[in-house]
Amino acid sequence: MSRARELWQRVPAPVVDIVVVVAAALDALPILWDHTQRGVAPAALGCAALAFRRRFPLGVFLLTLPVGLTQYVSVAPLVALFTLAARSRNRPLLTVCVALSAVVSSVPWPLAGIAEFARTMTLIDFVYALATAVAPVLFGQLVQAHGDLARRLAEVEEAREHERVLHAQAVLARERAQLAREMHDVVSHQVSLIAVRAGALQVATKEADAKEAARTIRSLSVTTLDELRTMVTLLRASGGHATELTPQPTLADLRKLVESSGTHAELTGELPPAVGTPAQRAIYRTVQEALTNARKHAPGATACVELWQDGDDVGVTVTNSPPTRPSLSLPGSQQGLVGLRERAEILHGTLEAGSTTEGGYRVRLRIPLSAD
Repeated sequence: MSRARELWQRVPAPVVDIVVVVAAALDALPILWDHTQRGVAPAALGCAALAFRRRFPLGVFLLTLPVGLTQYVSVAPLVALFTLAARSRNRPLLTVCVALSAVVSSVPWPLAGIAEFARTMTLIDFVYALATAVAPVLFGQLVQAHGDLARRLAEVEEAREHERVLHAQAVLARERAQLAREMHDVVSHQVSLIAVRAGALQVATKEADAKEAARTIRSLSVTTLDELRTMVTLLRASGGHATELTPQPTLADLRKLVESSGTHAELTGELPPAVGTPAQRAIYRTVQEALTNARKHAPGATACVELWQDGDDVGVTVTNSPPTRPSLSLPGSQQGLVGLRERAEILHGTLEAGSTTEGGYRVRLRIPLSAD
């Protein structure tokens, strides 16, 4: 089944359109053969309009209704109904279209026989026409649900892959931190003892060769100990502990963060050069958390990141629009905004977060310009 679907998806759209138009025309041709040009023209227009059903599904459906006047079951309205159902989420509109298709299929043609309408349009005819019109709508909704499910599964797989990467990084960080502790507690201690003993031997010995050897051993031990301490510091930094060697983000990294956030985000405004390093980190982390939340909880939304200065205070406002599709339930620690508020309070600032009147979400950080 999946193999057949893959082959079908490889067929170019123009080829599919030509096949659909030809099939609808062949279906309507026998009934319209003896009709006047006035009756043939609307049906021909409806069949030809199927080529544009993807772009104008509702308009094409309305143009195919005249074909239903000449045939009890016709291909053109059913194809138009399927396309409309596969692309529209408006259930009331689909209900109206189904009813309209059933009524048109039950109306006698030519309209000169409208006086016999009461005898022709029986309840059984209408119910049969209604069931015939419902079938392509249900199939179109099934295709739409299949597409939604495929997208959600792709998002779930992406989230799981991201979690696997984070888990691997966490395991690697713990291993590096453990290795750093072992190197500090064992190796550094042993090398320190070697340096001390070599120093004592250098002082105690009287022989020149022994004194020179002890001096060399002590010098190499001290150099090795310095390099070992540097390696331990680097391992601890990679293990998740903030040290002076850990690269900390600044406002210069903000534009790259916005561009790589995975959302349609725009960065506006600027801050004075006098903003301190702690304040820059707080602004960066606030933007990072807000854009991450927008990507998780508001799929398809756009975001605006605004840097601003208000007197002696500086800050950032991150606002995202409402989501354009249902959000995916993803695991989270629920501590992101709590941590941002604590960071703001340490810098004697405030953090405000809440929904907007348009249905989006806004995060606003305000901290003193002199925060240190």
